[in-house]
Amino acid sequence: MSKPICELTDSTLKNLRTLVDANTIIGDAITTPDGSTILPVSKVSFGFGTGGGDLPISKGSDPFGGGTGGGVTIEPIAFLVIRPGKVELLQLQSADNTADRLVNLVPQVIEQIGSLIGKKAEKAEKEE
Repeated sequence: MSKPICELTDSTLKNLRTLVDANTIIGDAITTPDGSTILPVSKVSFGFGTGGGDLPISKGSDPFGGGTGGGVTIEPIAFLVIRPGKVELLQLQSADNTADRLVNLVPQVIEQIGSLIGKKAEKAEKEE
């Protein structure tokens, strides 16, 4: 015999799953006329609550009262722009904390390391 609270919970979670999937976080690719690809990036937050209980009445079977609910917030936060030979992260809002700032610096650091390696390779070729 299934419990009514389980049915309520399963129903709500199935409906929330239809709203939130991998395509919600990293959106569909947009190709521009110049050959660049743009990927929208979103932050997804959701909350969920459920509750219920048996009612103390003498007539009827399985008297139950309950409820469930959930909510989803989808917030666009950035665009990932992919061009031949270059990838950029364009944020829609500024970094508010140290972790965000570090994540934002990663593409720049990788680009600088790549250019340093390239310069060293050019210098080595010239010396030969």
